[in-house]
Amino acid sequence: MFSNNNNMKNSTNNSSVVNTVGNGTVINGDIQSKSDIRIDGTLKGSVKTEGKLVVGSSGVVEGDVVCSNADISGEIKAKITVSQLLSLKSTSKLNGDIVTNKLSIEPGATFSGSCSMGAVIKDIKHAEKQEKKERSA
Repeated sequence: MFSNNNNMKNSTNNSSVVNTVGNGTVINGDIQSKSDIRIDGTLKGSVKTEGKLVVGSSGVVEGDVVCSNADISGEIKAKITVSQLLSLKSTSKLNGDIVTNKLSIEPGATFSGSCSMGAVIKDIKHAEKQEKKERSA
């Protein structure tokens, strides 16, 4: 899965790479990536990516999520922070707080928690920069 496969198209552009957690797979720990992530299994830990997060209908995330875009069809049990667009599909279940710039919720989606949208995301980015400065000091 993580090795170079001859059947896959070799690319020097990391943005075309999609990391996948397959159905039936359980991961205990945090995931950090610069590219897209798809989760169809279970992740008991946080996710942080500069790319897009896709949680399939069988996917479960039990930890904080930070990403640029997200399509959720499965279940998230924690806070999710999305700098661009968060899409909750009709099969999604989200138990936790949402912080996003834009939000799309299909009929049938379940959401329990608070939601902050729009200009708040700029405040969060500023707070994250301050937090990094404090850690390095």
